[in-house]
Amino acid sequence: MPRLSLEGSSSIITGGASGIGEASARQLAAAGSLVVIADLNEEKGQSVASELGGLFVACDVRSIEDVDAVITAATEMGPLRACVNSAGIGLARRTVDRNGEPFDLEAFQRVIDINLVGTFNMLSRAAAAMSKTDPLTEDGQRGAIINMASVAAQDGQIGQCAYSASKGGVTGMTLPIARDLSAVGVRVNTVLPGLIDTPIYGEGEASEQFKAHLGSSVLFPKRLGYAEELAFMVMDLITNPYMNGECVRVDGGVRLPPK
Repeated sequence: MPRLSLEGSSSIITGGASGIGEASARQLAAAGSLVVIADLNEEKGQSVASELGGLFVACDVRSIEDVDAVITAATEMGPLRACVNSAGIGLARRTVDRNGEPFDLEAFQRVIDINLVGTFNMLSRAAAAMSKTDPLTEDGQRGAIINMASVAAQDGQIGQCAYSASKGGVTGMTLPIARDLSAVGVRVNTVLPGLIDTPIYGEGEASEQFKAHLGSSVLFPKRLGYAEELAFMVMDLITNPYMNGECVRVDGGVRLPPK
């Protein structure tokens, strides 16, 4: 069984304007797929989509209407074969702060809504569109969905209760959703990135020193990971027809300490 071909297909990448999402979009485009960049950053999203010959669609993953607009744009370009759920936010806050105040519930809920509920919103509706495509193979393969979680789902640090809960939810729903979607020939896998060099760390000498400090805790190689390295795994999980229901750490062997 050869790797699945993405030539002439369409793909959706949420959070595709930067970081891991952008790297995934570039590799999907290189594989012959027409990409839809679904993001809230219109300037960067339009730039990436234009460079790759794809489309940008403004999208809040919590919105059914926004998600349906993304899926419509993708299916008009070609059969939808891949969806990469890379949109998400982080929020560092303790359950009870040093002043004895509890975590603001609305802030906690927002992280869950975007990272977990938003992922499911796009995933379920993309899978529905994939289910209506013609199978690619004799065994009924129609497409693949990749979710982006985090090693924080397993090694959550101090202040990461909301983020870890949201990413733990993504990993927890991977297998049951893969089981659900087996009936329509759609595979589901989740990537758990470790410490990755993305724009979140800023720029300049202080930023580089901070990233070097973080990288020293990685088992090997002793550095932050690159977005392209995460995208390599995304592409493997999409194109390997026997990968299904898995949660895969891509982290250089790091295990996060409490802080």
